[in-house]
Amino acid sequence: MKILITGATGFVGGAIACELGVRGLLGRAVFLVRASNAEEGLQRLIGNLQKFQQTPSSIQVSASQIICADLSDIDSVQTSTWAGVTHVIHCAALATFSNNPKIWAMNVDSTLALAKTVSKYGALERWLQVGTAMSCGPGLTSPVHESWGQDVGITPHLVPYTQSKIAAELALQALPNFPLVVVRPSIVVGHSQLGCAPSPSIFWVFRMAFALERFTCAIDDRIDIIPVDWCASAIVTLALKPRLTHDLYHISAGNQSSNQFFEIDAAHAHALNVAPLGERYKQLQLSDLRTLVPLFEERLGRVNRILILRALSLYGAFAQLNYVFDNQRLMDEGVAPSPAFSSYIQCCLESCQSVPIAEQMAYDFK
Repeated sequence: MKILITGATGFVGGAIACELGVRGLLGRAVFLVRASNAEEGLQRLIGNLQKFQQTPSSIQVSASQIICADLSDIDSVQTSTWAGVTHVIHCAALATFSNNPKIWAMNVDSTLALAKTVSKYGALERWLQVGTAMSCGPGLTSPVHESWGQDVGITPHLVPYTQSKIAAELALQALPNFPLVVVRPSIVVGHSQLGCAPSPSIFWVFRMAFALERFTCAIDDRIDIIPVDWCASAIVTLALKPRLTHDLYHISAGNQSSNQFFEIDAAHAHALNVAPLGERYKQLQLSDLRTLVPLFEERLGRVNRILILRALSLYGAFAQLNYVFDNQRLMDEGVAPSPAFSSYIQCCLESCQSVPIAEQMAYDFK
């Protein structure tokens, strides 16, 4: 077995690399890393794994396991590099809710080029494509079930990123005799033990909603959130399990582990030793978010009002969908349920007390 990991210098990809280490499989992995040489790539990888509290001595990876290349320039890699690759866990993507002009080229075109190359020169048994549950688009009824397209949202995607991810999946599915398995994580926030230390992505939305005491979800809406370590464990299980029943899985909290907002409110209040928002919380329509602008500097400090309003509008639109993603297929494969967000929100708060909200936001608006 030879496992190719892309995106291991990112959040989910880094957690997957750590999970391979836990399972004693790091020595069987090779890593596609953007770097000028193997040693630089190795240091980038080690630096990211240290965010997950891995010490350099525990990270059993050598420079010989680094493939130096940008995903957009796979043709520059010698074809012999892919020899023996049996499994691919493809996490690399331009994951942003901005309108970055490189999204389609990176997430669709480059992914397809890598898949064709590894399929041609490797010994491919499984390509595990890491997508996003939100690629279903708006307009569906919750719980959302896994679908290849016949039940996708009836209205346009909220951001180009989610549309690019489903486009990549469909392009891969069209390849002849290609051993594709797609996994679609729901909202990945924090780490169940380390909180936001590995990455602050998305947690700032909750900090902002609690500070403003308003957002677009109702107090009893369910929010499907998973920690990155559990997400990584589930992904590695599906990547390496010899036989799978399906070729498309949600990696999600589902009805078992998703929280209603008032449960998150209670856990947040308990962690900070304050009163829950309760009746102080107000649900807003997207069109009413502008009314919050006067509160920004009062409750959030000195911030870019335009950026904050844009960010709230984007994430508010997703929150308003009120989606829970069915995960029965995953449970049937023997994966244990995810920890509930309410059970580790204290870790998230403790890990970012001194980090301004605006600084956390920058992670999601590359």
